[in-house]
Amino acid sequence: MTAAAPLPTPLPVRLHTPQPPSRLPQVGTTIFTVMSALAAEHGAVNLGQGFPDFDCDPALLGCVQQAMAEGLNQYPPMAGVAPLREAMAAKIEALYGHRYDAASEITVTAGATQAILTAILAIVGPGDEVIVLEPNYDSYVPNIELAGGVVVRVALQAGSFRPDFDAIAAAITPRTRAIIVNSPHNPSASIWRQADMQRLAEILAPTEVLLISDEVYEHMVYDGEPHASASRIPALAARSFVISSFGKTYHVTGWKVGTVAAPAPLMAEFRKVHQFNVFTVNTPMQHGLARYMADPRPCLELPAFYGAKRDLFRAGLAGTRFRLLPSEGSYFQVVDYSAISALPEAEFCRWLTTEIGVAAIPLSAFYGDGRNQGLVRFCYAKRDDTLNAALARLARI
Repeated sequence: MTAAAPLPTPLPVRLHTPQPPSRLPQVGTTIFTVMSALAAEHGAVNLGQGFPDFDCDPALLGCVQQAMAEGLNQYPPMAGVAPLREAMAAKIEALYGHRYDAASEITVTAGATQAILTAILAIVGPGDEVIVLEPNYDSYVPNIELAGGVVVRVALQAGSFRPDFDAIAAAITPRTRAIIVNSPHNPSASIWRQADMQRLAEILAPTEVLLISDEVYEHMVYDGEPHASASRIPALAARSFVISSFGKTYHVTGWKVGTVAAPAPLMAEFRKVHQFNVFTVNTPMQHGLARYMADPRPCLELPAFYGAKRDLFRAGLAGTRFRLLPSEGSYFQVVDYSAISALPEAEFCRWLTTEIGVAAIPLSAFYGDGRNQGLVRFCYAKRDDTLNAALARLARI
């Protein structure tokens, strides 16, 4: 037996990672991630990122656990389990007076952010224009850019954050594919009223423009005001994707479950993208949510629940040098700090976090041009002791 020949010495390999052109060259880490990390580093009370620091109703957990125990753990239908789609159709009809067909007009999504992206990918092509109303939630613009669309920015009115309908009408061109409306509004906490939605319907009536109505804070409208859903107005419902969030409504943002309601022809296009995007959504969560929705009280009681937190937070800030803007909806409070500091908003938020121990979000992060108005956003979806701890620190300014 002869000895095996020695293996040849391998040639040196140059390690190389090909670098494709970026689809989103202007996008970095979101301000929410940055401020939450800074808050954790400095032990600050985090009133920046918009999520609760309290648990959901134990009964909701029980509904999900029961679904798991019953073996409801495999793939559900692509559009979502029938009981949840039927529960959403019944809720929308009861609250807003419009009946969607559960089989063909409602789809369960992996949260509202996925719903928004999927709606945009379904309807927007290269060169199509999409109107966004600034300040706006940070996913809208990258979503439009990923679809090859053109972002058309229209500013809400300074100070009040009311819609400027003359500016909206002027922004519509033959290339306009859609407009995105968000009410209750993140970040300003303003709301659209029924007359506003009716005016939008009149502007869109002679056009082929579609509406993406981001209504994730629909159950957080205060002072007796009703939520002005796009589904309330037939002329808007006929051209709208209406987006809702179970995470926001039931204090389970980490579950990432939402829904989209739209007329059947629009929903057919939405589902074409959805099935190759996430395909479908967490099965036991869907069944648990459907069972929990049999009791409408958690939704109906939400304005009083968050309204009390809003009032506690506003009362605590009333004696400070912050100037409070209205908080008509959502769980946010915008304040003007110009009597305290001349720092730009992002720098002021960093100072507030590192030196005072309370994290907030600069409104400049919600504008394409990063404009500074001396405004920051707090989130009051927190335990009362968390809010009181933050208020004690803010009172020292």
